Amino acid sequence: MLLDKINKTNDIKKLNLKEKKLLAKEIRDYILNVTSNNGGHLASSLGTVELTIALESVFDLNKDKIIWDVGHQCYTHKILNGRKNEFKTLRKFGGISGFPKTSESKTDAFNTGHSSTSISAAMGMAKARDLKKRNQYIVAVIGDGALTGGMAMEALNHVGSSNTNMIVVLNDNEMSISKNVGGINKLLTKLRVKKNYTRSNKYGKRIVSHIPIIGNAIIGLVRKTKDSIKQLIIPGMYFEEIGFRYLGPFDGHDIAELEDILSRSKDLEGPTLIHVITKKGKGYKIAEDNPDKFHGVSKFDINTGLPINKKSIDYSKTFGKKLVELAKRNKDIVAITAAMKDGTGLSEFASTFPTRFFDVGIAEQHALTFAAGLASNGLIPCVNIYSSFYQRCYDQVIHDICSQNLPVIMFVDRAGIVGNDGETHQGMFDLSFFRCVPNLIIMAPANFKELEYMMEYAIKLNKPVIIRFPRGGEASIDIPVKHLRNGKCSIIEEGNDVTIISIGKTVSKAVNVSNRLKSNKINCEVINCRFLKPFDDKAVIDSIRKTGKVVVIEDGTIIGGLCSKVKELIAENNLNVKALYFAYPDKFIEHGDVSQLEKKYKNDEDSIYNEIISLTK
Repeated sequence: MLLDKINKTNDIKKLNLKEKKLLAKEIRDYILNVTSNNGGHLASSLGTVELTIALESVFDLNKDKIIWDVGHQCYTHKILNGRKNEFKTLRKFGGISGFPKTSESKTDAFNTGHSSTSISAAMGMAKARDLKKRNQYIVAVIGDGALTGGMAMEALNHVGSSNTNMIVVLNDNEMSISKNVGGINKLLTKLRVKKNYTRSNKYGKRIVSHIPIIGNAIIGLVRKTKDSIKQLIIPGMYFEEIGFRYLGPFDGHDIAELEDILSRSKDLEGPTLIHVITKKGKGYKIAEDNPDKFHGVSKFDINTGLPINKKSIDYSKTFGKKLVELAKRNKDIVAITAAMKDGTGLSEFASTFPTRFFDVGIAEQHALTFAAGLASNGLIPCVNIYSSFYQRCYDQVIHDICSQNLPVIMFVDRAGIVGNDGETHQGMFDLSFFRCVPNLIIMAPANFKELEYMMEYAIKLNKPVIIRFPRGGEASIDIPVKHLRNGKCSIIEEGNDVTIISIGKTVSKAVNVSNRLKSNKINCEVINCRFLKPFDDKAVIDSIRKTGKVVVIEDGTIIGGLCSKVKELIAENNLNVKALYFAYPDKFIEHGDVSQLEKKYKNDEDSIYNEIISLTK
């Protein structure tokens, strides 16, 4: 196998073109086998195999820098750069990450995981190179979906006006996660028309090159006038108008053509954008036909493409179903997503209310201010964004929504530990950074029924609201649910020995631990906070005073959220109590199964149970 020859950086340079084509097939098979067992970002990585081979054949990653935007497509890069054997541990606890990681390899130039960052980072590296007078090439590889992110447009504007030597490779597969929307997509559709020109150009070169003596000279002359011809054939040369030399579009699966254009681009002055067209899921027909479903996958059967473990109802689907029900009763409800219609459970809403559904692309900042505009004109916007992506629109929540007290309902999906995607996707910080924002109501449901109650309640409030819920399903235990009153907690079990305070996903842990402690004759008072803000100070203080011992369980960082709130209450009221706090430490939490991470950071039921036993001795 040709993969046997690939053990370290630049080994790819030893292969000829025929061998590289065969290697591409082997790499695809390897990626497919590993992701079918481990899960991962399959379609995007299958689509960039030849592009990665060409890039790393032309550039020297011992000194040159390639920045992979988002990083969903980096699997081939990892295999080519010293992690071929470790690739089997992809996304597993203690194994290699599914995203570029500078701690794994010096060839991973920049940590990525969120969209639209590569051009900004590349510009910084290019300027640092110039100031330090280094000899290296800087390349950003960005997908067409990521261009819908405002940060990418800001970076393009800066780079285009700078005359800085750097290369942007636009990987155009007509997809982000869901199908692309908006003006950038329309622009690229126009540019794809040039494929006809490219084909005719290649055909013409083959004919002209056979003309004796003058054939190659004619080809050289045509190259010199290519920019002028391009302006005549391609409408709206946006990239050239902002300062880039635009090349393409090229077939992103033609290694020879890619190597040729990448090699020639090394000699160009100023910023260059190379437009390549790839097919998401390339080489695996099931993924080619369903690229959105195979963007991120769990374990699946290669022969059928079906998941090994059948998906059951989860929080996202519960949210989506309930929102449709509410929208049928209230015509002012509208829904917004940032390129995550399927992931956030909004597919049914989109098909049921097409004029009341808005996919703004990978543009979380715009999504929130757009929602503020809708709310200011009498509508009830429901925005569903993953917790880790709300980090990107914090100012909009503060400045555009909460400072004006606008009734935008913000659903925080994938909150808390999410597992195998690691640091960039763990929803660790939302309770902390939202808690300090004035006018904002923060809720977290303990189960599906409580989520539905919270949605009904939020629709009537006429205030900015956060409703936070985890990835996946609800706990199997039965948690009693009452209708909500503003800022009031729910005391699930009464007891005199220990107060256990929890919110959202952690309520089930509190109940389970309490039930186990009964065998030790320890009776716990279990509080489901329901609201982090406003907080039920009186009920919590009364319980703590009664038991003299308090345990707080939180699926987030130890700083700023529920644990911090209880600590503040204890200090402010001079309560003399014994206390335990179970949350995640002040660090970025690595990838791994949720159960493994909970156990490592002692936020699992066994650890909580054992600590409470020690507390009560």
